[in-house]
Amino acid sequence: MKKIDKILYNAHVLTINKDFQQYPTGAVAVDGDKIVAVGDEKDIRSSYEAKENFDCGKRVLMPGLINGHTHVPMTMLRGLSDDLRLDVWLMGYIMPVEKEFVSREMVKLGTRIACAEMIRSGTTTFVDMYYFEEEIARETAKAGMRAICGETVIMFPVADANSYEEGLQRTEAFIKEFENHPLIVPAVAPHAPYTTNPQILQECAALARKYDVPLVIHLAETENEVSNLRKQYGMPVIPYIKNQNLLQTKLIGAHLVHIDEGEIRDLAKYKSGAVHNPSSNMKLASGAAPIDKMVKLGVNVGIGTDGPSSNNDLDMFEEMRLTAFLSKLKTQDPTSLPAKTVIYMATRGGAKAVHLDKITGSLEPGKRADIILVDLETVHNKPSFKRDPDGIYAQLLYASKSTDVTDVMVNGAWLMKDRELLTIDEKNLFNETDSFAKEIDEFLIKREGSLLSKLIAIDGATKDESFEVQTKVAVKDRQAVIEKLKASDIEIEAEKHYRQYDTYLMFNSTDEIVRYREDELINKNEEIESVRARLTLIGAAKQVESGKKDLLSRSRFIAPAGNSLRFYQEYFKPDKMVEVVKDRLRYHVIYKGLKFFINLDRVEQPAAGQFLEVKSTTFSSEDAESKQNILGEILQTLGIESPKEVREAYYKL
Repeated sequence: MKKIDKILYNAHVLTINKDFQQYPTGAVAVDGDKIVAVGDEKDIRSSYEAKENFDCGKRVLMPGLINGHTHVPMTMLRGLSDDLRLDVWLMGYIMPVEKEFVSREMVKLGTRIACAEMIRSGTTTFVDMYYFEEEIARETAKAGMRAICGETVIMFPVADANSYEEGLQRTEAFIKEFENHPLIVPAVAPHAPYTTNPQILQECAALARKYDVPLVIHLAETENEVSNLRKQYGMPVIPYIKNQNLLQTKLIGAHLVHIDEGEIRDLAKYKSGAVHNPSSNMKLASGAAPIDKMVKLGVNVGIGTDGPSSNNDLDMFEEMRLTAFLSKLKTQDPTSLPAKTVIYMATRGGAKAVHLDKITGSLEPGKRADIILVDLETVHNKPSFKRDPDGIYAQLLYASKSTDVTDVMVNGAWLMKDRELLTIDEKNLFNETDSFAKEIDEFLIKREGSLLSKLIAIDGATKDESFEVQTKVAVKDRQAVIEKLKASDIEIEAEKHYRQYDTYLMFNSTDEIVRYREDELINKNEEIESVRARLTLIGAAKQVESGKKDLLSRSRFIAPAGNSLRFYQEYFKPDKMVEVVKDRLRYHVIYKGLKFFINLDRVEQPAAGQFLEVKSTTFSSEDAESKQNILGEILQTLGIESPKEVREAYYKL
């Protein structure tokens, strides 16, 4: 008899090999990190002598589950902000908090929590994308799990890199550190098409090919992402990434919700991996991926949880169940994605999708011993019908739960026995996570109480407050004012014509207002030359405490508006919104050596008439007082005698 390390016997063995062989009274022989034999218990025990003989108690013995897409340190952001759209959730809350709190220590703690959760729920391999990925890899290896770890590459500064170039350098160093590791496969992870550009994607693809490692990326997750890419580059997502050479890599594409049949065929042709994330896609209302069609057209499809801040867990049993249900709902076909297919997608099919099928995903001699035991002797699993051999797959998918997992082995080593974790001390993690959550709560409570803090968090508004001294009067004839201006000694530096669409977000708790403006620059042929969107945080108007009391000043913070109006409405949550549409002739002028702006506005919504507005930025009380007097002179020069100032903003008229 051949001597080996372990025999796992008295089990219902599901091999998930190409023939889907089962052994109702089966056993698995393990030596070192590999499976050496799978078969009937009698045959295995008569051929091998083991140091450890483990009685499986008639439980189901099957390959460990493969979580094809996640961001494990985001366990630390679980429940941070829910019931939001993807863009508001990501740009408004997750990324600002990550900017403030992501560190090596946060990443390590989050990874330990995640590994404990995944081991308990039967996951033995996962694919990750985050920051400080080397720390994630180290903690994962300590926990004994298998993982593909992708270092994020993104076009703006993030926690572990100030530029995408630095991100690529970190990625290459990470790949070299973990090359040929028994548990960790390093990967390149450009975040998404909308957070990169063609050059970044091409360089990531080149790096992945250079070291023959996987490339992990989010693809076609939302309709907005797809439509924006079409507008910018004139093509759908898959042709776009194909042009950047990504299909020539070991691609692992997450989500793929909004792709058509031609794109699916390209993924199949290049043997790219697709990872379905049903919970996350449903929770963020991103849509339902065409998984049934992908499977029928030969795409390698796996299943993932996505990050635990958008799911909010790492439970692959739940994801398997939802994969089946969502496909049946989408196709209106109850036969879509039967249980056996979904179990395959979470094991051997998932391994193919993440390019690890040569070493894991099924119970076969020569593959790594990545094994879980599932107890079906529970009330929610009763009764059990035996007439259909494939009924076991339906029972696992539709009745079993992650809490039925009792034992987990990865690479031939036990990580959990009889529901007791052997490589992670859970109890010591809880106090650390509670302390971390308290810090984030305090940060967000402070931020949510300040419109300025919320503005700076998402759109990079300048932190230097600027003040304006201004006056506004009604006029009957804009053209008459223009003629006076051009005939005067006021020097015109520039003149522009705009169509402006303003939306004012107002709040009961403060006099401050957030204005979202879309400027259409009109050329001399009355055509739109360009469009610009920006946000302005406007402070309450204040009377200057010296000189003429009828001229007001207000503070302003300005930021580019990189998101939609809907985004800002959902992010700032105003109590009231008012729209103003106007045609503006703007002049940049010099008078008495000082810069001023002269606006001639025709306010169309509300239909309020025509106005002359003169303003200038100011930096001190003395400067404001001086400019007050000059504003009056400018009005007189423009033919406005005894002006009656309009104090109300346009949105109040």
